[in-house]
Amino acid sequence: MKRIFICLCVCLGATMSVCAQNTTFSDSTVVYTKAMADSAYATSDYAAAIHIYEQLLATEGEAASVYYNLGNAYFKANDIAHSILNYERALLLDPSNGDIEFNLELARSKAVDKNTVISELFFVRWFREFSSILSVDAWAKCGILCFIILILCLTLFIFNKKRKTKKIIFIFALLSLVCTVFANIIASNQKAKVLHRESAIVMEPSVTVRSTPSTSGTELFILHEGKKVTIKDNSMKEWKEIEIEDGNIGWLPASAIEKI
Repeated sequence: MKRIFICLCVCLGATMSVCAQNTTFSDSTVVYTKAMADSAYATSDYAAAIHIYEQLLATEGEAASVYYNLGNAYFKANDIAHSILNYERALLLDPSNGDIEFNLELARSKAVDKNTVISELFFVRWFREFSSILSVDAWAKCGILCFIILILCLTLFIFNKKRKTKKIIFIFALLSLVCTVFANIIASNQKAKVLHRESAIVMEPSVTVRSTPSTSGTELFILHEGKKVTIKDNSMKEWKEIEIEDGNIGWLPASAIEKI
């Protein structure tokens, strides 16, 4: 009888161990989908939605729509810093999306530090706003299309015999050339922003910006979570020199910020 009892205990322990191993294994092999994250978000399970969206970004790469939904989930979870961070990443990939821009401004309004509006030359503002009409891929496609039109116009110009028609074709070719160059400049500029990200978001509740990359440096000003900064010096691992929109510059710990 005693042997039977011992055998039962051993079998029960082995069964529990196998079950535990199977549970861990099945969790590690879950295939997450955007629909699962959207469903969790719809049922107000924001923690689950955040986890799934982040897993999707880690496994499938960056996507503006996923960053946008992740920003929404963080906003609902009252994590303003992470919501701003992910809205900024979404807007970087899809600058023409009005919904992303609206939600980003809404999240910024909840942050302690408000953005200072800096005046800029009208043509700089115009170029920035015009560049945001399309994404980098759309501008690249636009450049290719304009180049194809340019080749067609040149072909027609060479083989056409009528002087008046050739003048019209030449004008179209010139416009196509300008559009090709302009579209490629904007696409290259936007691609550079995506590849070489120089902006970051403050992730800690508050951080002191100092005059030197050291805790003994003079305290210059304090920034709070959600504040957007520009990284001026990225050469050091532990400290980053940053600049805010009003021109103030200083050093803060690298752990206090996260790149967009």
